[in-house]
Amino acid sequence: LRKGAMAPRKGEKKKSALKEVVTREYTIHIAKRIHKVSFKRRAPQAIKAIKTFAQKTMNTPDVRVDIRLNKHIWSKGVRHVPGRVRVRLARKRNEDEDSSNKLFTLVTHVPMAKFKGLQTLNVDSE
Repeated sequence: LRKGAMAPRKGEKKKSALKEVVTREYTIHIAKRIHKVSFKRRAPQAIKAIKTFAQKTMNTPDVRVDIRLNKHIWSKGVRHVPGRVRVRLARKRNEDEDSSNKLFTLVTHVPMAKFKGLQTLNVDSE
C-alpha cells in the first residue's frame, strides 16, 4: 500500500471495472499531446495519442478508432490537427472467440462547435 491509501475492507469483494460494458464521452486535448511533433507526424501521432488515452481510461488493450474520427483528425491535413476533439468511448464485449481480449474499446467522434464547459459524461447504452 502506498502512504495514505486505505486497505480494502474484509469481506468486501472488489468489483472489476473491466467486466462492465460502459460508454462515456470525453474531450481530448490533442494539442498538448502532439506538442513539438514534426509536421509530417502530427496526424498519425494524434491518432496514437487518442488510442493511448482510450487504453488508459477504459483499461482495454484493444482499441478501435472509428472511420469518422480518423477523417476528422485528418480533415485539415497531416500538419494542422484540430486542437481538441470530443470522443465517445464505448467499452464493448468482443464477439470474436479466438481473441485473447474479452473487451474492446470503440472510439467514435462527437461533433462539437465549442468545448467550453464540457465535462465527462456517462452515456446510456442505446
